Amino acid sequence: MSEQHPRPAAPMNEERKFPRGLVVRLFVYLIAGHLVAAFLYLLFELGGGR
Repeated sequence: MSEQHPRPAAPMNEERKFPRGLVVRLFVYLIAGHLVAAFLYLLFELGGGR
């Protein structure tokens, strides 16, 4: 039986960064989602006006 030793904790000053492509894609999806939601809101506002 082998014992597993826990890994030492990373130093506090080390920043964990996301890959740049992931951040850009997330930002684009966020903007696109808001644009779709705004378009649907506009459709309901225009369609529901009496």
